[in-house]
Amino acid sequence: MSRTVHRVTLIPGDGTGPEIAEATRRVLEGTGVGFDWDVQQAGADVMDQYGTPLPEDVLDSIRTNKIAIKGPITTPVGTGFRSVNVALRKELDLYMCLRPCKSYRGVRSRYEDIDLVVVRENHEDLYAGIEFEQGSSEARKLIDFIADLGARRIREDSGISIKPISVTGTQRIVRGAFDYASKHGRKKVTAVHKANIMKYSDGLFLKTAQEVAVNEYGDSGIEFEERIVDNMCMQLVQKPELYDVLVLPNLYGDIVSDLGAGLIGGLGVAPGGNIGDDAAVFEPTHGSAPKYAGQNKVNPMAMMLSGVLLLRHLEEIEAADRLESAIAAVIAEGKDVTYDMKPHRDDPTAVGTSQVADAVIKKMEESAQANG
Repeated sequence: MSRTVHRVTLIPGDGTGPEIAEATRRVLEGTGVGFDWDVQQAGADVMDQYGTPLPEDVLDSIRTNKIAIKGPITTPVGTGFRSVNVALRKELDLYMCLRPCKSYRGVRSRYEDIDLVVVRENHEDLYAGIEFEQGSSEARKLIDFIADLGARRIREDSGISIKPISVTGTQRIVRGAFDYASKHGRKKVTAVHKANIMKYSDGLFLKTAQEVAVNEYGDSGIEFEERIVDNMCMQLVQKPELYDVLVLPNLYGDIVSDLGAGLIGGLGVAPGGNIGDDAAVFEPTHGSAPKYAGQNKVNPMAMMLSGVLLLRHLEEIEAADRLESAIAAVIAEGKDVTYDMKPHRDDPTAVGTSQVADAVIKKMEESAQANG
């Protein structure tokens, strides 16, 4: 085991975030890996104090430590501040969203033995935020400009979103997918697109992905293929065992990653990470569930599994494997799990958030004793 002490930014989040963050901190420390936690507050709970849900101190901490783990943070629907998650990705240039989708025995699902990784580009595509409101002068100017170019006339009562996809953005996300596949013993990368319709945006994504695959990873032993996104969704439902690492533009990646979570039983066991060249932030992909805050009720597994990703990123591979095995054992046993992982949600034997952490730590201790 490494004797290195890792300084890691810990962002508890809001809603139920602090509870699952504390459970995750405990199991990470239970691996025996050394951590020096730099605790930073962000989210709705700090708005009054800082006037922003993402204080500059949080960003400075991640820039300095280069790695963070965070609990979920509430994003108001329709009003209030923009997503802290989106702001973190943009401010820290976390261009790769990593979403492993892996089956664990004991999780209710229609599928077994799923083991996919979704690699999503984080900055471009329709999520770039380049939008023009219906009826605005900017929208009218854009409509007239497009008409002057000889393209078809857009209806005057349209709202417009722009879909930029660049060579640069595509190159680095495809490289990220291949590098992940190489490092983790994966056999195939599939580029997902709609190039048959959007020939100058998705077409560029596909062309660039093919060039990177052939020119830079042609001798890697990793297979490359491409799929149209609608067919990809059908294939994942029909025969997910054919796929390994999927690399996608932003919008499709968002949709397909949740499809993947559905294959494995839901967001309660779906970890995530947002990774750039200079920093990485690991987090569960579910929301903050503020109505359950302080009740010691919610499932911490997704954040714990995000902790597994963090350990692997730190190259603490043996500790990552032990933690994942302990989480899997607790899930399979089905005794010390939260209400949502019981056969019936009103099962009186369901345990709380902190008790799940106790059980995972106990499994790691038992494994260590068994192995001498």
